[in-house]
Amino acid sequence: MAGHKLSRRRRRIAGAAVGAAVLAGGITVQQSLATTAWPAAAYYKGRAFDTCTAPSATAMKAWHTGFYGAAAVYVGGRNRGCAQPNLTASWVKTVNAQGWKLIPLYVGAQPPCASGSNPEKMTSATAASLGATDGADAVNKASALGMKAGSALYLDVEAYDVTNSSCNTAVLTYVRAWQKAVHAKYYRTGMYGFSSSGAKAVATTTDRSNLPGNLWYAKWDKVNTTTTDWPFATTLWTGHHRGHQYMVNSKESRGGYAITVDRDAWDAPVAVVG
Repeated sequence: MAGHKLSRRRRRIAGAAVGAAVLAGGITVQQSLATTAWPAAAYYKGRAFDTCTAPSATAMKAWHTGFYGAAAVYVGGRNRGCAQPNLTASWVKTVNAQGWKLIPLYVGAQPPCASGSNPEKMTSATAASLGATDGADAVNKASALGMKAGSALYLDVEAYDVTNSSCNTAVLTYVRAWQKAVHAKYYRTGMYGFSSSGAKAVATTTDRSNLPGNLWYAKWDKVNTTTTDWPFATTLWTGHHRGHQYMVNSKESRGGYAITVDRDAWDAPVAVVG
C-alpha cells in the first residue's frame, strides 16, 4: 500500500513468492447485520487513490477534479510506516466537505512468515489476542478522527506465503479476531490483501465465519474494474463490497500538487463522516 512500510521492490518479490489465486465456488462471505441495530453505511463507486501520507487539505482540494472521488488514509496500526501530520479530525471534516469519500486503512500485525521486519508480527499463539486488541484500536483511532459507527475499516495484510499452512492459519485467526472486535462497536470491516496471498486466504477458506464483509484485492493489471478481473468465485463479496488496487506508483500532478499514488477501482463502503 503506497510504500507504507515495504519498498515497492520488496513487495513485488513477496507478491511473486506466493501462488496464483485458486477459485472458490458456491460460498458467500457476507455477515448477517441486524438492520435495526446497525448505523447506515456510506458507499462510493468510482476511482480512488491511496498514498502513504495523507496530503494537505489544500492539495486535496486541488485534486478534487472528478478523476478521483475517494482517498484511502492510514488511520493507525503499529506497522503504519508514514507520519501523518495532516490526518486530524479537522482534516477529515474539511476534505469531507470538499466532497471526498475516505477509506480508513489500519496496518495491524503482519503474518509470521512475511519477509522483512515489522514492529508488530503475529504468531500462532498471539494471533487471536493481537487481532482483538488491534480491532479495538482501529475503532478508537477512526472514531477520534470523526469517522462514525457504520464506517468500514480496512485491515492491511501484506504479502506472505499462503502455502505455509501454520502462517496462513495464524493470519485467518488474527483477521477473524480483528473483525469481531470491530463489529462489536458497529463498524463494518474490510481487508486489503494481494490476490495471491491475504485476499486469497479469506476468499478460499472453507470456514466462512467472521470474515470481513468487504475485500480490497491487490492485482496490478492496470484495469479499472472490480468485476472483469475478479480472481475469486463470482458469488463472493457481491453487491458493492469490492475494491481493486490496479496500479501502483503513479506519479500525478493536479492543481500544482504532485503526489505519487496507487490507483484503486472502488465499489464498497467508506467512512461515515459528518
